[in-house]
Amino acid sequence: MRGASEGLATTFRVLTNTASRAAGRVLLAALDSPHESIQDRALIALLARRSRSGGRQILLRLHTMPERWIEIIRQHHVRMTRALRDAVLGNDRQLFLNACRAAVWFREYDLIPTLLSALGDLDRNSADVVAETILELTDQLYAEVTCPRDEQQRRDPQLVQQHIVSSLETSVAQFVRHRRREVVEAFALLARRDNGTLKQVLHDPHHAAFVAMVDALANSTRAGVMRLVLSFLNDPHIPSAIVSVLGKRADPKFVALLLRKTGHEPSTAVKRVFKRIRSIAWLSRPEEVLDQLDDDAQHGAVRLVMLSSVPRQEAFLFVKYLLVRGKPGGRREAAVALAEFSGAEANHLAMSALDDPDPQVQANVLAHLRRRGIPGVLPRLVKMADIPHDAVRNAVRDALEEFTFRRYLGAFDMLDDDVRRSTGMLVKKIDPHTLPLLREELESAMRTRRLRGLAIARMIEVVQQLDDAIIGLLGDEDALVRMEAAEALAQSSSRASRFALERALRDSSVTVQATARKSLNQRSTPRSRSDTLPNV
Repeated sequence: MRGASEGLATTFRVLTNTASRAAGRVLLAALDSPHESIQDRALIALLARRSRSGGRQILLRLHTMPERWIEIIRQHHVRMTRALRDAVLGNDRQLFLNACRAAVWFREYDLIPTLLSALGDLDRNSADVVAETILELTDQLYAEVTCPRDEQQRRDPQLVQQHIVSSLETSVAQFVRHRRREVVEAFALLARRDNGTLKQVLHDPHHAAFVAMVDALANSTRAGVMRLVLSFLNDPHIPSAIVSVLGKRADPKFVALLLRKTGHEPSTAVKRVFKRIRSIAWLSRPEEVLDQLDDDAQHGAVRLVMLSSVPRQEAFLFVKYLLVRGKPGGRREAAVALAEFSGAEANHLAMSALDDPDPQVQANVLAHLRRRGIPGVLPRLVKMADIPHDAVRNAVRDALEEFTFRRYLGAFDMLDDDVRRSTGMLVKKIDPHTLPLLREELESAMRTRRLRGLAIARMIEVVQQLDDAIIGLLGDEDALVRMEAAEALAQSSSRASRFALERALRDSSVTVQATARKSLNQRSTPRSRSDTLPNV
């Protein structure tokens, strides 16, 4: 068996290297051998001989070949280049179809110039096949260019790209000769935005390829074409045609890529571009597009829409949709954008957003709620001050910035008791500095400030929190201050305050003694205390 195997190898080696045409006929006959090993050796030998007739016969069988033959040819495809070129330019329909199929299978990029040259001389059906072949090949080349290079490949995809782009440029310039949109799309797949031919087409609406180019840029779902469109966002001289394309594209994949590129905070260049956009197609298709976006993308979508020049009613409906149905990131930014809209519907939307499960959405709405002038909004704001989220509490404080302890302190003497209480209770909720500042009043060297501090502590019911300072005032040199302190401590339930009041029963002032006794009696009698605010 070994001798037979060696003899077979020798036979095929001779058939491969001999110049005799008869060897080619023998090898072709061997392709039909019942033994797969002989078939495979014959195919390899025919590929090695690089004869036109052999390449033609192999190509003629391509559409019926077993998968293992196709893999053999893939490993030796460079030896088929001439046969492929002849088949594309020839008259045999099956050879032509097989050549186009093989070009795609084996990534024969060098065949693209030949395919481009043949376009104008073919019938409609053949031209359709060639055009689609060119487009598939350029798509494959784009994938190679954008992926990490396979070091086992001898050809450099970047150099191949330069060569193919040059051929495509010529074909685009001769668009009237073939009028194939596929050629224009193939060119857009590989070209960069600074390409001279591309700029010439995009800046000239009368160019023969202009309509096909805009159509390709607006509708192609190929990654390379979308990349080209998005690359113009950084172009300070972006063509009007690209601005129009950016507004017209509503396919989810493109929109997602757009929002990924523009990011959370659009650049100055992007802002400048979107200011020119007066229509955004995906605004009318929120279920198809917006619902598929993630948090960051929805956030970015709101930014872009608000930067654009689309009609404000369209922008409002978009904001409304996201505020009601968006993901957290989209709802948060929609709540911010709502500040730019007024009217009853916007006001209703703002009030509804206060019930959003995301505290940051609530906070973003609170930032512009007061200036809407919505009746009865103040009690709602006060109620939200109790929500245990810093973002909400801070937003409430900002919205009620006039309700500070310092302002309350300055106006206290001019207010009647009802207003003192209602405003003071509100200030206590809103201003985190209330207790520290009130303590300063209680510890002031000025008698009037100490007395006012005691009155405020009782009015806003914070005696318990400050009873150490108030207990200290039971030793004040002024009897009136001691009396007011004793009266205030009726609101404290601490043991320290009880002991202090019991000591005050021996105060040198009879009035202080009487007040201390009264406070002790009140402490032993349950009293109702309302934790709710009166209407403000």
